[in-house]
Amino acid sequence: MTKIKICGITNKRDAIAAAGLMPDMMGFVFYNGSKRCVEPKVVRDIANELPPSVLKVGVFVNEESGKVLKIAEECSLEMLQFHGDESPDYCAGFKDDYKVIKAFRIKDSVSLKGINDYNTDFYMLDTYSSKAKGGTGEKFDWKIIESFEFLRPVILSGGLTPDNVREAIEKFAPYGVDVSSAVEASPGKKDLILMKKFMENVRKV
Repeated sequence: MTKIKICGITNKRDAIAAAGLMPDMMGFVFYNGSKRCVEPKVVRDIANELPPSVLKVGVFVNEESGKVLKIAEECSLEMLQFHGDESPDYCAGFKDDYKVIKAFRIKDSVSLKGINDYNTDFYMLDTYSSKAKGGTGEKFDWKIIESFEFLRPVILSGGLTPDNVREAIEKFAPYGVDVSSAVEASPGKKDLILMKKFMENVRKV
């Protein structure tokens, strides 16, 4: 079954509500440029409330490696997601201790160049935007990736909604799907009904 990642969790109330729906992964953004940035002390508190079945993912953008490791330990993270311009060597440096996701922002076919140079556990495909590193709620043109052979399991992101996620899974059969803004009442505040609908539609495929 397709794995589900709910990203951009900023508070304990939303985390507990999301955990009750049993996603596979829950993402916390530690990037100051995001509307969904959260303090490590908040995530540390949330981590104590989550069931072991929900993997805790830290999202970082061009962060100093020592700080990443410090936050990961403090917040009991199990996966690290790098959403900036991190190099293959940088990402590979964390693989001994954590599962690693490298995110790529897709604009056109040129965006696919070099992806397979990354020896990470998963690739995430998000939508390119000049205004934000992620969480735009915009979908990229899926035709761009139709014939590309990825060497690692793919987590599809970027503009997925409760209404289009089934189509995405049927079309690409990704390892996982990632959602943030499409299941929010406002930036950083999740909507339980939308999260439930999204997850139900994934599991119907």
